[in-house]
Amino acid sequence: MTGTDARAPWLLVVDAQRIFADPASDWASPAWDGAWARIRELAAAVGPERTLLTRWLPTADRSTAWGAYFAQWPFADVPPSDPLYELVDGAAALTAHPTIDEPTFGKWGPQLAAHLGAAPAERPPLLVAGVSTDCCVIATVLAAADAGARTTVVTDACAASDAANGAAALHVMGLFGPQVDLAPTAEVLARGGVR
Repeated sequence: MTGTDARAPWLLVVDAQRIFADPASDWASPAWDGAWARIRELAAAVGPERTLLTRWLPTADRSTAWGAYFAQWPFADVPPSDPLYELVDGAAALTAHPTIDEPTFGKWGPQLAAHLGAAPAERPPLLVAGVSTDCCVIATVLAAADAGARTTVVTDACAASDAANGAAALHVMGLFGPQVDLAPTAEVLARGGVR
């Protein structure tokens, strides 16, 4: 999948951060280790020039509904420099680009779009992996679909809060075809990316 072809897919790794991976965290995904293994396979196939990583940072305005959110989850209401928000070990080496940091669940926005190209019709396909399937991944994918991006959610490279929530999120994203495609890592690698 690597190369200079402008239509070759990009890999978007959503929020590969300690807060979602460390078993001691209240937000740790039980599926993280398996998803992380698949993410590394995909990144090796796509290459660092076509891999992007995001981070969710706790910088939202507390005078909005985010205030109630952080009141419900006080352990996460720490400065963005806290180790909780660091990338997991080995993640930074997967990309040649700066991390896309956002204070929102969804990571689709001007920063991500700028990496992929300003003109929607000219944007390359996007492979989406990461955590959590039922929060930041689904919010990113549905916004990308609205923006006209051709997206494949790599199902076994996503980690959910639990199996039932992950299945529900994948079901919902699957309703958004043909903008959104669902496929496991082996299929994505075999077909060379996005349909």
